[in-house]
Amino acid sequence: MILAGAALILVIGGLLYLRTPGPAAAPTAAQAAATPAVVDPPDAAKLGPHPQENLPPLPFDPEPPARPMEVVRAAYKFAAEHPEVLSYVPCYCGCEHSGHRGNEDCFVTARDEKGDVTQWEPHGMT
Repeated sequence: MILAGAALILVIGGLLYLRTPGPAAAPTAAQAAATPAVVDPPDAAKLGPHPQENLPPLPFDPEPPARPMEVVRAAYKFAAEHPEVLSYVPCYCGCEHSGHRGNEDCFVTARDEKGDVTQWEPHGMT
C-alpha cells in the first residue's frame, strides 16, 4: 500500500513537472532576424494633428478631378492637417516606385519649418 501511494505521488509530481513552463529560451538568430526592427516615424507623422488656416491653391490639371471638388478639397485639407495618419497609410497605385513613402506623399509635396503645406502633389487629384 505504501509502495502504491509513493508511486502515485511520483506520477502526479512528474505530470505536474511536465506541465509547468520552463525558463524562457533565448531567441535564436533566425527568430531575432525575423522580428521587425523598430523604425522611427516619418517626419510628417511627428507633427501630429496640424490645423492649418491658409492652404495653397489646389493643383488643377487640365482634366477634371476624378471625384467631386468638395471631396477633393476635403481630402487635401485632411492630408494637410493629419500627416500623422496619412504617413502610415500605404499607397496601392504603384507610386511608391516614384519615391512615395505613404499616402501623405500623394497629396503633399512640401511643408515649411512649422509643418504648413507649401506645395501640393497633383497625384491626389486622381
